[in-house]
This record gives sequence, structure tokens and C-alpha cells, in this order.
Amino acid sequence: MSGLLTVALVLLFFGYGLAQISAGYIGIDFYFGGFWAGLALFVAFVFRFTLPITIGSFFAAMEVFGWHWIIALLFAAPGLALAIPGVIGSIASVIKR
Repeated sequence: MSGLLTVALVLLFFGYGLAQISAGYIGIDFYFGGFWAGLALFVAFVFRFTLPITIGSFFAAMEVFGWHWIIALLFAAPGLALAIPGVIGSIASVIKR
């Protein structure tokens, strides 16, 4: 059963990545056009610089899909949900010392 769960989680993670890439393309295409969206995909895959795709997915979720900005931010950069409390905790521990 553990192997089946692993395969399901890998497929879910892969699907989320494809959704974020396609949303990034849609967001950049919505604001700047298809050329820049294609260039952002090229840069993301060739140079592994995914910041434009992340920003594009945020704007696609917010403007095109009509999501609230907090939900759009969690979709575009889910690591922030864990990073922000970690940074706040680190700052609080430094202040306590």
C-alpha cells in the first residue's frame, strides 16, 4: 500500500506542477502576450529560473481565475505558507535572547 500512496503523491505533485506552469503561461500571456509567455517558459526550462512563471501563475489565479489574492498566493508560492511562520519564529527567538 505504501508504494501505491507514493505513486499517487508523485502524480499529484506532477499535476500541480503542470497546473502552475500552465497558469503561469496564461498569466503572462494575459498581461504581456504570447511571445513573452513563451520566452518565460523557455527561460524556466533551459535556465531553471522560474520566478516569471511563479509571478504569472499568481496573476493568472488572481485576475483570470478570479481567486482572492491570498488563495492565489498560496497557489503560486505554497512554500510561503511554511516559510513565513519559520521566519517569524526565528526573529522571535533572536529577540528573546
